[in-house]
Amino acid sequence: MESETLTIDCKYGSARGYRDGSVFVWKGLPYAAPAGGDLRFRAPEPPEPWTGVRDCRDFGPIAPQGRDNPIPVDPGLTIGEDCLSLNIWAPEPDGEPRPVMVWIHGGAYVLGYSGQKIYDGRQLCESGDVVVVTVNYRLGALGFLDLSSFSTAETTFESNVGLRDQIAALEWVRDCISAFGGDPARVIVFGESSGGGSITTLMTVPRAEGLFHAAIAQSPPATSAYGRERAATVAERFLEVLDVSRSRVSTLRGLPHEQLTAAGDVLAREIPLEVPGTLALAPVVDRDLVPKYPVAAFQKGLSHRIPLIIGSNRDEPSIFRWMKSPLMPIDDTAVQGMFAALAADGADLPPERIDEIVAAYPAETKPSGAMALSRDAGFRMPVLWIADAHSAHSPTWVYRFDHATPILRAARIGAGHATELPYVFGNFGTLGHDPTFWLGGRKAATELSGRIRRRWTAFAHHGMPAALDGSRHWAPYTADTRMTLVLDATDTVVPDPDGHLRRMWGDRVMGFS
Repeated sequence: MESETLTIDCKYGSARGYRDGSVFVWKGLPYAAPAGGDLRFRAPEPPEPWTGVRDCRDFGPIAPQGRDNPIPVDPGLTIGEDCLSLNIWAPEPDGEPRPVMVWIHGGAYVLGYSGQKIYDGRQLCESGDVVVVTVNYRLGALGFLDLSSFSTAETTFESNVGLRDQIAALEWVRDCISAFGGDPARVIVFGESSGGGSITTLMTVPRAEGLFHAAIAQSPPATSAYGRERAATVAERFLEVLDVSRSRVSTLRGLPHEQLTAAGDVLAREIPLEVPGTLALAPVVDRDLVPKYPVAAFQKGLSHRIPLIIGSNRDEPSIFRWMKSPLMPIDDTAVQGMFAALAADGADLPPERIDEIVAAYPAETKPSGAMALSRDAGFRMPVLWIADAHSAHSPTWVYRFDHATPILRAARIGAGHATELPYVFGNFGTLGHDPTFWLGGRKAATELSGRIRRRWTAFAHHGMPAALDGSRHWAPYTADTRMTLVLDATDTVVPDPDGHLRRMWGDRVMGFS
């Protein structure tokens, strides 16, 4: 009879995992000390070793975030500052080290958690013969609000603590994953949306170099990283919302985390409306952990020399229109505000240049002109800028996810933001009464999911995203060929599919260094 539990001894103590199909899962393993109290707004500290056997049946607490958001919190989970934990799916160790795929979840840097059902790592682990790790990290005001401008001799606030959490998790993987059958010399990070943006940022962070050996960035908002002056202005507004004076800023460490989260949520709604195309809370170019704007760092040749897969979805903004979310500008007025904000921030955007770009997006295009502009400013062009730069020195592959089931096409969502996630993990039907296949399309979606998972896990094993099943060869991307894998019911490889728009935008990120 197969054992239903497996206890592993690692650096910090013994951990009991549980059988999940043909693999084992360990949930809620701490990779850092609880982040509240004196460690609130500070870099994470290592976890304390434990005695006895730690039971890893349940997910740990999730990072503080509002419950009234597009990603509902599973009622069986708790919210709390003791949230710096990770989860591991692994075959039973047999002496053969396997590649490790570390997932960094998305959620606009303000929401989400590693225990979401869509991120269950079992299928990816079983089908790909890899170790899968999913990570919690601090979010919103507790993870991406930069209060360092308020530091005093008595009170220190550090920047980018959410990114520092991710680095701490990768350090834990480096030190501990071999006990679970993982190969610390073959760690691949993959993530979507702000998780993908975290990855493109970490690829330019000197302290993160060597902690991962390949990367997949799905729909990264790579230009959503902001300077210290802007961060200080956001921090001032945060104090206003809380009605806390600068002289009392140290009291933030004693306030309930719910109060801080609520104030951060005010900013998360307010700032994208005031300055379309921007996020309130995101990585900060602090010239310390993050030395340069990430896209500019890529273009200066400063990204880590590792293989990279990067891409975006054909209809990114549609989901934001459906949710009535301000996170992406989706009409003409908001798009005009986005360009005005770019110009005000010093981007090289004279009026005639803006007119040329806008003219390339007629309203009758699919999606509409304004939404296509938003898609390309927020996702598609940064993806191509990064690919052009990174491919000059490291293997790079670019994709565009175009697939949509009939119901998503009928709902005018199409291949919207995040719609590729169930294909990557093989987890359809995680949304309760999931409408994905109400009008059919399951066979094509299942086949596409298999191809994506085979490509992603082949990349983890061999550094090349071959589907190994006779599927279309995916040629690497170079600035000369710009070969792009278009993922749909049938995969195709297309040279420079967005060429006319790419040329209109230009080949360098505008105005930031």
